[in-house]
Amino acid sequence: MPRSQRNDNFIDKTFTVVADILLKVLPTTKREKEAFSYYRDGMSAQAEGEYAEALQNYYEAMRLEIDPYDRSYILYNIGLIHTSNGEHAKALEYYYQALERNPSLPQALNNIAVIYHYRGEQAIEAGNPQISQVLFDKAADYWKEAIRLAPTNYIEAQNWLQITGRLQGKN
Repeated sequence: MPRSQRNDNFIDKTFTVVADILLKVLPTTKREKEAFSYYRDGMSAQAEGEYAEALQNYYEAMRLEIDPYDRSYILYNIGLIHTSNGEHAKALEYYYQALERNPSLPQALNNIAVIYHYRGEQAIEAGNPQISQVLFDKAADYWKEAIRLAPTNYIEAQNWLQITGRLQGKN
């Protein structure tokens, strides 16, 4: 049974019903409908922490989906899973691929910044302050772009940029 048919959560069930109705009434191809079904099942599995199952669904959705915008969200979600698994290099690859298809994806920019910031903190702990500054500057660049796209989001990042003097491009 597809995951979308076994949701116990009221919100998930509601989303599934609405999505199924939309798929029936919107003029989409069978392939697009199938891609969306895999994407929806991937999101459901991901929400339940079933990352291997989510990845399988996302990879299948990627195989079927041809729209770059829709592919960007699939790639972003794959990046989220790799981030959750601590596979930051792999996550960055997927976030970059998502941004290539959709440069207006502030959440991908934010997650890239978070990874660079984390690596900057690791560099400090390892006694590499120069490397940490380079990584923090990269984080700042990505956060500034995310904030430009979504000015009311990422308040903590805005505060960090202000406190560190990076908000206006200063170090």
